[in-house]
Amino acid sequence: MIPMVDLKVQYLKLKDEIDRGILEALEKTQFILGPNVSAFEEEAAAYLGVKHAIGVASGTDALHLALAAAGIKEGDEVITSPFTFIATAEAIRYVGATPVFVDIDPRTYNIDPAAIEAAITPRTRAVLPVHLFGQPADMGAIEAICAKHGLLLVEDCAQSFGAAAAGRMTGSIGALGAFSFFPSKNLGCYGDGGLVTTSCTETAEMVKVLRNHGSKVRYHHSVIGYNSRLDEIQAVILRAKLKHIDEYNQGRRRVAHLYSELLAGTGIVTPYEDGKGVHVYHQYTLLTERRDDIMKVLTGAGIASAIYYPIPLHKQDVFAAQYADLTLPVTEDAAARCMSLPIFPEMTEEQVREVVGVIKSAL
Repeated sequence: MIPMVDLKVQYLKLKDEIDRGILEALEKTQFILGPNVSAFEEEAAAYLGVKHAIGVASGTDALHLALAAAGIKEGDEVITSPFTFIATAEAIRYVGATPVFVDIDPRTYNIDPAAIEAAITPRTRAVLPVHLFGQPADMGAIEAICAKHGLLLVEDCAQSFGAAAAGRMTGSIGALGAFSFFPSKNLGCYGDGGLVTTSCTETAEMVKVLRNHGSKVRYHHSVIGYNSRLDEIQAVILRAKLKHIDEYNQGRRRVAHLYSELLAGTGIVTPYEDGKGVHVYHQYTLLTERRDDIMKVLTGAGIASAIYYPIPLHKQDVFAAQYADLTLPVTEDAAARCMSLPIFPEMTEEQVREVVGVIKSAL
């Protein structure tokens, strides 16, 4: 059996450090906004090159609180990608704003900068690009558009911890960044967790207030806030893993490049690296007309595969009526043909060759 991601092999390598850290946290009994949360926030901020990193309860909350702290509200429009997990659009709706879905680049699957500019209206307040599958969006072009039109730039970095665009870490380029630490992520904890990044001290303070019931001073509440605090135990795990994130990402790149080498000449469209940034391969996603055939044979061989994402957001039931007249051909084509193969830092060459061998037999 080859899983999409093998969390156990990574845990076993860090078991002593993680177990010891968890036991120490239990002994100190400081479970809410404890010392490991503060230490992780400082370490993550230093790694990402931002002044502030604020731990929250999930990646979805990170997006929500980032938009809320930035003042995005009802009546505003936020331009984003329809080819992503629904949390990106949910967060926009949570603050009362309207997601404006535009098409994607056919090679990177990230939001198309030209489509962003064409969608700007007087109600547009922000652009929310997603660094999908670990490939940074075209941030130079997107930054220029936001500067030209006076728009807020917020990065969805749920799949891109450690990725860089033109020498800058994702999450440090826009006014705010939002990260997820879901267990399968490049940097993952053992439950839910998230992070908001910013170099604006005022915005950081607002995120801290919002994550803690609208309170800066205990039992004094200045705004309606939320219960969204990164757990102390999860912070222990994240601190242990953060030390190895570059190694983990390089391991993913090694696996991805071997896949692409072995799949050359098969007619399968393998992932594209645009050269403008460092792709960290949260997923290894390809395009093929033979998706169903390949996935069936992989399943029969005990090899996992997945579709990220089979239904674009503008076609989801929750949005379908509002966007009934919207056609995004590149997105819809990608959703019809995309599939993802197992990828994790510890994946061996033998495992990669086994996966490719089964795919070739299916073809």
